Formats: sequence, C-alpha cells, structure tokens
Amino acid sequence: MALIEVRFERAHDAASVREVNDLAFGSPVEGQIVERLRAEPGSISLVATNNELVVGHILFTPVVIEPPVGLSVAGLGPMSVRPEDQRAGIGSQLIRAGLEACREHGYSAVVVVGHPEYYPRFGFEPAHTRGLTLPDFDVPQDVFMVVELEAGVRERLKGAVRYRSEFAEA
Repeated sequence: MALIEVRFERAHDAASVREVNDLAFGSPVEGQIVERLRAEPGSISLVATNNELVVGHILFTPVVIEPPVGLSVAGLGPMSVRPEDQRAGIGSQLIRAGLEACREHGYSAVVVVGHPEYYPRFGFEPAHTRGLTLPDFDVPQDVFMVVELEAGVRERLKGAVRYRSEFAEA
C-alpha cells in the first residue's frame, strides 16, 4: 500500500478536493457542500495524499442539538476517496485523524449519517439509543450514528440534531 499522509486541507487543495468528491459520489452535490462549508468557523477539513496527490477528503462541521445541551458536536461528512483508491484503508485513516482533530478542537461528540456496517468500528453507535433524532432528514434509524469523544457526555447527548442549512440546500 502507498504511503498516505493525512493533513489539514490547504487553500491550494480546493480543486483536488472537489474532484475527489465528484469522482467518489458521481455528482457535484457533495463537492458543492464542501465548498460552501470548509471555511466556516468550527469546520475541520482534512485530506489524504499520496505523493502530494489528494486521494481522499473528510469534512466535519458543527451541528446544533435542540434543546441546547451545552456541548460542541460535529457532523462528519462528506467523506470521499478516489474510486481507484477505495478499500485501501484511506477512509479509515481519514476518520481516525478526523476524530482526533475534533477532540483536539474541543468537540465532545461526532454524528454521522453513514453505513451502519462501517462506522461502528470507530466507536459509532446508533444515535437513537442516546435519544438523538435527525428530524430534517428522512433516513433509517440505523444510519444515523454518534461517537462520544469526551468521557461522561453520554447522558447529555439528547435532542434533535440540526445540520447546517447547506446540507438541506444540496
């Protein structure tokens, strides 16, 4: 396997990040979301590179829990890896590095809408078991998950999770 470096996105990475998202998802929607959100306060945007070529990307943005719970919570997504580089562990590296970056930036938990067979290996569990709901999106309960980054916040993670409006506009 190639040596992959995971680092924070830099300004000159924007076009490559867009390309990776477009290729991975087969549409421009996710790339447009990233372009609207990457510079927003609290956003964490990481890339995976192979010899300086961007082969993967992950974005975390602040979400709101209603009623307020007094915790900083991030939403993971989108995450993308070039199709020819998928199933090589790059997504796992991005998630692990991203969760650590979220922890370092003061996030207490991260939520994701994703594959229920994939995300539990990183500690994610169904969000509904914590009393979290996702009223703005019609998704099956098992695809909406949460991971605790700060010990002892489990009991406070209850309420309706609201992603930034850019996700609904996509």
